[in-house]
Amino acid sequence: MTHPPAMANEMRINSQVLGIGFLFTLKFLSGIWLTRSGKPYNAVILAVHKIISLLTVVLIAVAVRRWGRGVGMGAVEIGAIVVTGVLFLLTILSGGLLSTDRPTQAAILVVHRATPFLTVLSTAVTIYLVLQWAPQ
Repeated sequence: MTHPPAMANEMRINSQVLGIGFLFTLKFLSGIWLTRSGKPYNAVILAVHKIISLLTVVLIAVAVRRWGRGVGMGAVEIGAIVVTGVLFLLTILSGGLLSTDRPTQAAILVVHRATPFLTVLSTAVTIYLVLQWAPQ
């Protein structure tokens, strides 16, 4: 059974959005698991958390690029992409600083606890905005 191209495209987009949501969920769960394991962090749990985070970034980047290909996105959409990228970067940098053996500064911990939620929110807004431009 074949699907019309528009339906196939919509199914692909839906599966990518679900995949992004699933990876975010795994990222949060592995982060909680990592935190509860205590310092020094278990190397395997830390590696799993980092790999999931990297996969999340890659899937979002590939999906947004694919959805925005061939369409002229406006300044708002591009701004949302940039904000999301900066939030991902802050999340990764603060997580890297937390994973060192040095004493953790309270500000870094606050940043790392807040930025994942801001990143999810920004990613959702970015996906919504970019999909407004994507061909249906």
